[in-house]
Amino acid sequence: MVGAAEEAQLARLENQVDNGGGGAWEYLSLVRKLKVRRSDKVFKHGLSILNDHKQRSGLGGEEWTLYEQVAVAAMDCQCLDVAKDCIKALRKQFPESKRIGRLEAMFLEAKGLWADAEKAYSSLLEDNPLDQVIHKRRVAMAKDQGNFSVAIERLNKYLEIFMADQDAWRELAEIYVSLQLYKQAAFCYEELILSQPTVPLYHLAYADVLYTLGGLENYQLAKKYYASTIDLTGGKNTRALYGICLCSIAIGQLTKGRNKEDKDSFELQSLASTALEKEYKKRASDKLPLLAATLRNLKLQP
Repeated sequence: MVGAAEEAQLARLENQVDNGGGGAWEYLSLVRKLKVRRSDKVFKHGLSILNDHKQRSGLGGEEWTLYEQVAVAAMDCQCLDVAKDCIKALRKQFPESKRIGRLEAMFLEAKGLWADAEKAYSSLLEDNPLDQVIHKRRVAMAKDQGNFSVAIERLNKYLEIFMADQDAWRELAEIYVSLQLYKQAAFCYEELILSQPTVPLYHLAYADVLYTLGGLENYQLAKKYYASTIDLTGGKNTRALYGICLCSIAIGQLTKGRNKEDKDSFELQSLASTALEKEYKKRASDKLPLLAATLRNLKLQP
């Protein structure tokens, strides 16, 4: 995940390059380092460097890194002629490279030649079964074709080998949520929280899934994870504040005052509604009447 400082640096460089202030190579290098997707910008500024012999020659060995970066961006932008030329140049320079073979398989995928791409990826995996990029490309390819059962199967097999890959756990969770397989999604978010307990996004997503599953136990647990999200964000997560309110109401409806925690629950939802009012006053004062009406409908405000 990209930090705020890195995001600001990237935005500054992007603005500088877009306005003719130079620094294109520095920008492209940062995009690679942060592993972010800026395909249109990479294609435009990277191709500009490749087409300038003097600039390209000045890169030394990094010239081939740029060819690869532009090839991928060109495929994203469906500029397949440019991608083909970049891959051709790379293949000429590195005739035995498996990495270029991966690019060629991606090119087949970009052209929609699914069977040919699958054959190419499978061949590459035979040579290197631990190639994470190829495993992920096969998952992406299954998703592109709408074959989510195959995508799930491939992700699960991948996670048997690379259990610490948080992006893969999150991807699997999001697929499960899209298919309304909430119990399976909950398991994925539990794995993410275990591996990175201080990431509020995982706590929030897990709470959302638990709330969607419903039932007293799930509502109580969801409330705890909404509360931990608020704690991790310094009380500034609006979605989690709403989640506290909704869970408290759902628990109250199910227990009808029989729960010993009702008093604490009421205090927590009161604090959450007060925090929501403060947040709206600060950031969207024109929407305060809408918030007040919503809280009244939830019976959180007289």
